[in-house]
This record gives sequence, structure tokens and C-alpha cells, in this order.
Amino acid sequence: NAEDALERPRGVIANPNCSTIQMVVALKPLYDLAKITRVVVSTYQAASGAGAPAMAELYDQTREFLGGTPDDELTVSAFQHRIAFNCIPHIDKFLDDDSTKEEWKMVAETKKIMGDEGIKVAATCVRVPVMRAHSESVWLETERPVSVSEAREAFSKAEGVVLMDDPAGKVYPMPLFIAGKDPVYVGRIRKDLTCDNGLAFWCVSDQIKKGAALNAVQILETLI
Repeated sequence: NAEDALERPRGVIANPNCSTIQMVVALKPLYDLAKITRVVVSTYQAASGAGAPAMAELYDQTREFLGGTPDDELTVSAFQHRIAFNCIPHIDKFLDDDSTKEEWKMVAETKKIMGDEGIKVAATCVRVPVMRAHSESVWLETERPVSVSEAREAFSKAEGVVLMDDPAGKVYPMPLFIAGKDPVYVGRIRKDLTCDNGLAFWCVSDQIKKGAALNAVQILETLI
């Protein structure tokens, strides 16, 4: 939605939420094929999304845990619970409907960025013991069926997206190899056998790059 940057009533442009932006970058080429009516996403968000102290906590907790420190003596300050060897389904504060603010952002910002208030979005956001790069499992429903081959071709031509999808060769995006890179990487593309218009994929992106710093630079480049 680069054209929206030219209309800024207060002179301010908000950088998108890191988990939202990588998803909508991947959704856009599919939306161009067929209007998306519904999205269900589960995120696997890296410790770095909570800042440098959170990264240090993951490292220190892992070292403490492997060194034999009892659970009740591990240092826990950046997260709600131990992050080492654990997953925490709690990012930001809980809202009145029991969703988290991070999940609400994914719902509200997807509608705003895609320019379609009719898209239904359900999100579950989870912190995982990974240093850099967020991963997301995305399911979507479109107005007409979109084949896997159509989706692959669209991803392969999309700006800012890298197709990494060869299940037979064990090739798919993983944060281990994506950290420090600019694009959104997409793989594990497959049809939902329970829904005629359903499609699923997996995407990974460095949330410090595309999720924050790089995206801010790209907005500035658009304005220039």
C-alpha cells in the first residue's frame, strides 16, 4: 500500500507491527489472484521481538538450565515465564476478549494495510526460543479456488518475497537461515483438503529487518 504513504493527514506514518507486515507481504500476491475472505495465523515469534534484554535472557536461561539450575531459580524478567525450551502463548497484554494486543494488531493492521475491512482474521501469537526471525503458519480462504501452482508462481514473482518450497528436498524457510536477510521467505504451500477455497503456507522473515528497520527505510525510499 505504498500509495497510502502519500496521504498522511498528521504527517506521521506508523511502521506496521512486525508479525503483521511479513504476513501481508506474502498475502498480497495471493489477494491479487483472488480476494481473500479469511485468514487464520499462528505465529512463532523470536525472542528478539522483545528487545536485546530478551535475547540475553534466552541465552542466559539456556546456559543456566543446561548447567543444572532448578526451574524456580532461573532468571525470568523479560518474559512472563521461562523462554528456554518453552513456548509462551502470550505476547503483550491481554484484552477484554482474552486475545492479546499482539493478536489484535494482526487483525486490525491486516485490514488496514490490505485496504479491506471485510477480511476476517484470527491470530494466535506465540513466543518461541529462537533468537532472530519470526515464523508464521498461515491458512487462508479465497473467493475462488487458487491452485498450489498458481500460488507458487505468484510468490515467485512477488516483490519482497522469496519462494523456498521443495518438500521433497527438505527445502523450506527456517529462522536459522533467514536471520539477517531482507525478504519474506515462503514455503510449505499446500491445499486445504477440508475446504475447496482453502490454502496454507509457512513464512519466515527477520522481524528486525522487514519487521522494523528495513520497512522504515523502504517507506522513506517510497517518499523520496
